[in-house]
Amino acid sequence: MNRSKTISEMSKIIEALGKHSDNAAVGVLEEIGTNSSDDSVREMTAKALINRNTNDSLRVVLVYKGKGIHDLSAGVATSAINSLMSLSDKSEAFKILDETINSENDQDVIAKAREVRELINRN
Repeated sequence: MNRSKTISEMSKIIEALGKHSDNAAVGVLEEIGTNSSDDSVREMTAKALINRNTNDSLRVVLVYKGKGIHDLSAGVATSAINSLMSLSDKSEAFKILDETINSENDQDVIAKAREVRELINRN
């Protein structure tokens, strides 16, 4: 199977999981999608988690080191931030960012949460 066909099929699966009403879909996206070695799969997964706009899904991309806004790929992290900025209701994202800033122990995670909160505020 060629790479573009595989990515297209993965995109459909990730999108379907993002829309699935069962909260277990968040766990599947986190375990499989955010841990993929492929940047485009991680990017699609972060977007799907952000578009769910739930506490559990946003927590994965906003708090967990190496995922979403904390991804080591600048492209994946930037795409996640852009997806956050395009949410029509950012209240849950603000809540999680504020909790992270006030209660997280990892200074890198706190710094990134502050930066993203500032960017979203300016938008």
